[in-house]
Amino acid sequence: MILTIWSWNVNGLRAVLNKGFIETIQQEQPDIIGLQETKLQDHQIPEGISELADYLFYWSHAQRKGYSGTALLSKILPLSFSTEFGVEEFDTEGRINIAEYDKFSLFNIYFPNGQKNDERLSYKLRFYDRCLEVMEAKRATGKIVLVAGDYNTAHKPIDLSNPKENEKTSGFLPIERAWLDKITSAGWVDTFRHFDKSEKQYSWWSYRAMARPRNIGWRIDYFWVNQEALHTIEAAGIRQDIMGSDHCPVWVKLNLGS
Repeated sequence: MILTIWSWNVNGLRAVLNKGFIETIQQEQPDIIGLQETKLQDHQIPEGISELADYLFYWSHAQRKGYSGTALLSKILPLSFSTEFGVEEFDTEGRINIAEYDKFSLFNIYFPNGQKNDERLSYKLRFYDRCLEVMEAKRATGKIVLVAGDYNTAHKPIDLSNPKENEKTSGFLPIERAWLDKITSAGWVDTFRHFDKSEKQYSWWSYRAMARPRNIGWRIDYFWVNQEALHTIEAAGIRQDIMGSDHCPVWVKLNLGS
């Protein structure tokens, strides 16, 4: 069985529904889709999403209205679904989906943005560290573990258009990038870079200064997999052709065998 799994920060699910979201999913038919930044409360889930009748829907909403939020759309029934890391400060912002399937665990995470102030940067770094603890615990079960989402950090200079100019900007700070170095050292693999070492491969563009048409962007959306399961990833990519958000979808093909 080969599954196509997407991750997409939609920057407001209600907004993207008016920009061809339903038609895109119906045409592309990914088996599982992790969405970030849905910006919904439970009572605000749009009726239009029911047009995607092939999918089961799982939601995590922030306590704060119009903020954060994640969702998992899956054609396959998970064995279980969680929205928590087990730490209150992280479990109230709607950032976490963890779905258990028979052969794999899938994280769909909207990692915090650290640009607001030092307090939020500290929160982001604590969130990162707790995420790694949970990732490693899942890894210890012997399953394939995929950790998808908007990480809000570009890892290497190749992953953004203007690295020198952004060395003091949250999203490319050495202390943020060090966590991605840390998970690499621990045996986690950036699936896209495993297959594609080319430049100008971005997943987010500012709405300012015609950044997307000019491809002035950042690659901050990822799928990471535990090294011992890397052989199950047949391909990974970025769908820069798909519009509707300031991010585009990223994807992997997961081969679960017969």
